[in-house]
This record gives sequence, structure tokens and C-alpha cells, in this order.
Amino acid sequence: MPNQPLQNLTVATTGASGSIFLKHFLLAAERDARIQTVNFIASDSGLRVLAEELGLRGRNDVVGQLLGKPSTKIHSQANSDIGANVASGSYPSDGMVVIPCSVGTLARIANGIASHLIERAADVSLKERRPLVLCVRETPLHKVHIRNMYKAADAGATVFPLIPTFYNRPTSLDDLAREFAYRVLAHLGLPQPDAYRWKA
Repeated sequence: MPNQPLQNLTVATTGASGSIFLKHFLLAAERDARIQTVNFIASDSGLRVLAEELGLRGRNDVVGQLLGKPSTKIHSQANSDIGANVASGSYPSDGMVVIPCSVGTLARIANGIASHLIERAADVSLKERRPLVLCVRETPLHKVHIRNMYKAADAGATVFPLIPTFYNRPTSLDDLAREFAYRVLAHLGLPQPDAYRWKA
């Protein structure tokens, strides 16, 4: 993980359940002054899950709907735009998080199939040796899923299953999702001041 604070972060969401985790990740990234730019990509399936789970209306201003206000930091990218900035290794992205990451997206990343921007940006992260965190959401897992997680990890990704903590005694789904988002950010070298700290 990098020693320096991240400047530019790529965040993607795909067609797996768990949109509330994405929402709290973006809220935390929006607040964190160490992150200057977030390039946000949603797959078509991810947009459908956002609509079904969080009640988003349409595909316009997805970030504003998630945050409850406009953002000058978080910029939406079309998953079909294979020529976007994050598709190139020359763009100074400092890390990428896919949250939630479907097993279909995991499979394409693990096997180098990059026909859309999400997979291409992930591929760039791997080839440039940049942090790539895949918050995989699926259950139960069969052998192909497990093999693909191994392949992705072997290529340099961190497989960070979308499993919340309970030792902090969450009282709501928001508490669960917020703490998970904090754990991912801490893994990227961005610990959050109000994150729960285990005391033995």
C-alpha cells in the first residue's frame, strides 16, 4: 500500500447487491481532503442495482443522488468510454476500488478481458502496480469464483469481500456500510478519524 496520501482515486460499481456500501464509500471519499479527485464508473447492471436498492431515479447525476448534494470532486465516467483518462497508464491514478464487485466483473479482471472501462481501468491498475481493491459480493462461491479470486490476487489485486464487521455493535445498515467503507480506505492508507478501533 502507498505511503503517500492518494491524490486520484478510481471507484467503480457493478451489478452486485450492496449499493449502500458504495454510497458510504463515496461519502467518506467526498469528505476526505487527502483525496483530490474521484473518477466514478458504474456499469449498466450497477446502475440498475442502485435504482432498485437505493431508489435512484434515472441515470443523470448519480453521484449527486448518492451524496444528497452536487460534488466537484467526484466525476462520473461512462463505462462505454474506453478512451477515458483512467484507461491509460499515463493518467496518474493512485488506486482503484470496485464496490460492490460482481463475480462477472471479477472474472473479466482476473482473466484480462477489458472490453469496458471498469475492466480496462482495473487492468491498468494491475499493470502499473497500483492498488486495486475488489469488494466481491456473492454467496455461495463455487470453484470458478474461487479460482478467479486467486488469479486476481496473484496478479496483484486485493480481494476484499463485502463482509461487514459486528464487533463494533452496529445499530443500523448505515453503521455497517460506513465501517466497511472506512476499512477499505484504511487499507489504501487513508484511515478515517471516526472509524472503530478494536480495544483488547
